[in-house]
Amino acid sequence: MTPAEEAARRRTFAIISHPDAGKTTLTEKFLLYGGALGGTGAGAVKAREGRRSATSDWMELEQKRGISITSTVLQFPYRGHTVNLLDTPGHRDFSEDTYRVLAAADAAVMVLDAAKGIEPQTLKLFEVCRTRGLPLLTFINKWDRPGRDALELIDEVERLIGMQPTPVTWPVGIAGDFRGVVDRRSGDFVRFTRVARGATEAPEEVVDPERAAVEEGAAWGQADEELALLGAVGADFDEEAFLAGLVTPTFFGSALTNFGVRLLLDAVIDLAPSPTPRLDVEGTPRPLDAPLSGFVFKVQANLDPSHRDRIAYLRVCSGRFERGTVVTHGRTGKPFATKYAHTVFGRERETVEEAFPGDVVGLVNATDVRVGDSLYLDEPVEFPGIPSFAPEHFAVARVRDTGRFKQFRRGIAQLDEEGVVQVLRHPDQGDQAPVLAAVGPMQFEVAVHRLENEFGAPVELSPTNYTVARRTDAPSALALRGMRGVTVLERADGTLLALFESPYWLDRVVDDQPDLLLAPLVGAGLAG
Repeated sequence: MTPAEEAARRRTFAIISHPDAGKTTLTEKFLLYGGALGGTGAGAVKAREGRRSATSDWMELEQKRGISITSTVLQFPYRGHTVNLLDTPGHRDFSEDTYRVLAAADAAVMVLDAAKGIEPQTLKLFEVCRTRGLPLLTFINKWDRPGRDALELIDEVERLIGMQPTPVTWPVGIAGDFRGVVDRRSGDFVRFTRVARGATEAPEEVVDPERAAVEEGAAWGQADEELALLGAVGADFDEEAFLAGLVTPTFFGSALTNFGVRLLLDAVIDLAPSPTPRLDVEGTPRPLDAPLSGFVFKVQANLDPSHRDRIAYLRVCSGRFERGTVVTHGRTGKPFATKYAHTVFGRERETVEEAFPGDVVGLVNATDVRVGDSLYLDEPVEFPGIPSFAPEHFAVARVRDTGRFKQFRRGIAQLDEEGVVQVLRHPDQGDQAPVLAAVGPMQFEVAVHRLENEFGAPVELSPTNYTVARRTDAPSALALRGMRGVTVLERADGTLLALFESPYWLDRVVDDQPDLLLAPLVGAGLAG
């Protein structure tokens, strides 16, 4: 088949949510339904202790904290399609990593907790999806537990994000008394049966409405009234509006017990778009059948500590990827050999021989490749870069043992390239005492943990008084360095950042010296 025909069989989507909404559990259950987990594997994510064996949460610190702090790529087959599932961190402090992953996705599934609804981080991630123009499906999870009213939840989604929920399935039974769902497309009632620890697919029984009315009694009557109301207000699925990001098809279920998981996974196949031609920096679409091209959206070192390797995740945008092909690295113009190319399944990986648009390929030991870089064969192309968020937290890092400075410098450079933190350097100090800049303080925790455990360089962090950063230039930097409450540091890409101790002081400098360049960073509106 041609690359375009292979692309039509791909579904590449991200799962995003607030922490504890059940995203990691849903990810595991998708793998169960896709046949990628054997036997009782999915039951491992039931409790926090069990999350130590969750496929997507492979990093040691994730297993200790019981939360996702790094994104993961998982590929599995389902219904004759190849599904590329991009798991993301849920915590606000790692929203920049989520943004990078969304750049590689064609759609997203937002997971909401039935008892909590829209939480601040959920709202932020919705906004990121909307900024990227991603079609969005919503899964209201944990319906097997006490929670809020279904109509109240979908009203909140529309009110807070301005996107109309169009329920595809509707629950029968209030939250905590979950009987099953009505598939609004067919009108059938899909009754679920519990399975031990959710370790196998939940048996489903399709029941016609007349029989359901008799057997489910008052629970069916309430659901029937709510369905009539949804029909009256026109909350019906519209494919064109979905692809335009105006409506979000909504599903109810319980990932823990597998209720509604298959219906949601089917919707990913049936509703989510397959890969389409990517726009380059000039806004020109790169045809799917054009020669091989792709962009790097993530870099990760030390997936396997015993090998100390470095993987660049390439989203294939056009053509057929064949292992061993020598492509051009767009940023440097140098040839890049793809001899060591893997498909990645959480922490596990195996050699990949070919891939197509929508697939994600792990390029091993891609030492010169950075996030946002484009790779291509024959026909040059440059895809839009991935912006950094505006940091809000700053700390000076120093190695505890000067004899480990070489390891410290190597680790700092690696974390910078991965985007774990931004590393800012003073021209007079270099790597002796770099400033680590982060969107959230938990990024510092990850950086310290990895420097010590992966690079053998224990560090101490000293907080600073800086709270806001602005992009500047060399002439302005000369004037700014002479002011109190301001410092000017340099990122690895050469960007100069002016750090201020308070927004008030920034405003005062802008008022007093309007000729100085003090520009908001790209992506700043998404970080705050």
